[in-house]
Amino acid sequence: MLEIPILGLLDEAPMHGYELRKRLSTLLGAFHAFSYGSLYPSLRRLLEAGWIDEEDAPEAEAGAVGFGTRSRRGKRVYRLTAEGKEHLAALLAEVGPDAYDDEGFGTRLAFFAQTRSEIRLQILEGRKQRMTEQADGMRSSLARTRERLDRYTLQLQEHGLETADREVRWLTELIETERRGPNPGP
Repeated sequence: MLEIPILGLLDEAPMHGYELRKRLSTLLGAFHAFSYGSLYPSLRRLLEAGWIDEEDAPEAEAGAVGFGTRSRRGKRVYRLTAEGKEHLAALLAEVGPDAYDDEGFGTRLAFFAQTRSEIRLQILEGRKQRMTEQADGMRSSLARTRERLDRYTLQLQEHGLETADREVRWLTELIETERRGPNPGP
């Protein structure tokens, strides 16, 4: 799950682990809970695959821990390799069911600027279809069970339906914008 976001962020700039952790948390926080314990094993896997490399940070960056003391181990800076760039491009070009689910879609959306237009359009259309089916299922279920639900459960189900309908409208707007092409403005 972290492969695309790690490679995508390192494609923007080399970073040390702490900085990468902060950026991942900011980037993915809206879409799912980010486990810090998964970052370093993911980095190790990406290193072993040859998609990223690491080096010691310059002295000024590795710096003092506090009051003139230095850490025993300097910060490691991770950067994307040429193979990593190719792998990221291949990952961003993949379109499938995992690109439409909640976690996959949020991650893919975060890197749409690095994704080709036709791929963005396929992902948006796939997500819209998934959300339309979900909303239709909720509407059908609600029609069958409305009389048997207490008011709180009913409100919860209606809220879920409104949320799905709102996402379908948002996706429709994104698809229309994507089809129009890049903005001619500044």
